[in-house]
Amino acid sequence: MSDTNLSAVLHKKGDLRLEERPIPEPNEGEVQLSMRKIGICGSDVKYWTTGGIGQFVVTHPMLLGHECSGVVSKVGKGVTHLKLGDRVAIEPHNICRKCEFCKSGSYNLCKDVFFLATPPDNGALARYHTHAADFVFKLPDNVSFEEGACVEPLSVGLHGCRRAGVTLGSRVLVCGAGPIGLCAMLSAKALGAAAVCMTDIDSKRLEFARKCGATHTLLVTKDDKPEDLATKVADLIGSAPQHTVECSGAQSSVNLGVLATRSGGTMVVIGHGPDNVSFPVYSVITREITLKGSFRYMNTWPTCLEMMSCGKIDVKPLITHMFSLEETLKAFETAKSGEGVKVIIDCEKKG
Repeated sequence: MSDTNLSAVLHKKGDLRLEERPIPEPNEGEVQLSMRKIGICGSDVKYWTTGGIGQFVVTHPMLLGHECSGVVSKVGKGVTHLKLGDRVAIEPHNICRKCEFCKSGSYNLCKDVFFLATPPDNGALARYHTHAADFVFKLPDNVSFEEGACVEPLSVGLHGCRRAGVTLGSRVLVCGAGPIGLCAMLSAKALGAAAVCMTDIDSKRLEFARKCGATHTLLVTKDDKPEDLATKVADLIGSAPQHTVECSGAQSSVNLGVLATRSGGTMVVIGHGPDNVSFPVYSVITREITLKGSFRYMNTWPTCLEMMSCGKIDVKPLITHMFSLEETLKAFETAKSGEGVKVIIDCEKKG
């Protein structure tokens, strides 16, 4: 074991430092992990550049990183399903296990949730990290650490598609072709969608989406009227989509999602844009559109890992950049620039 625990610590807006921290020891029910690959999420970049997201504000030094894979390096008391050397992916939270939401299976709604890299909770962008063992999942032999780090964003997309009711033969609209939109598209196709149309304001993102499997794409400009775009979506995929997954949070995108969704269909909002957005309520009412929120995920890690292992979902094309832990600042600058899709940091000490 390395005797150091190099860690990426955000002190305040714009102040991200590499520091040595003590190597954490696992408590009962926990495992210690030698971290391998960690993806940079848009929320990590947001905390770094603005110091907060909504009610979550960085008020004291905090480790970033919650898209994680690693190797079990110590096993705490009471842990029986994991052993030293296991390759794993991490569901990045812990919960109370006692409230009505935890007991009913909707543990993502637990009010006492601990979520990595969400103030005031530390993330895992370090050499070592300890985590609740029941939220640590073995990687199949044919799934890499890089893919393991992508289970988290894929889970966001899968949970959104489940909330939308995507199933065999569905026609789906995904608004926003960033990492989460791409993961929603991959999930929709794995669930059996016959057509998935993706919209975005960036033509390069849409070109990338087509390469990753989107069946149709539609470039959106600020001058487009949502009513016209809704017609174009229906023309592209043969009919109005029964299911819409909105992944940008932008006001114009929310409007498009509502207007494009087939009467009686379902629109799910994943994207976190402004705290308050309006939507065409008359269209929702008169066409009986079901409007749902989608928050993080629940019970997705085993499914995502199985779908990766059997080849039904391939996240490897999403991984565009790789940096060492020592290059964390460069990695964050790359993620901020938007030139990559999924930027991964390798936490393993070399040599």
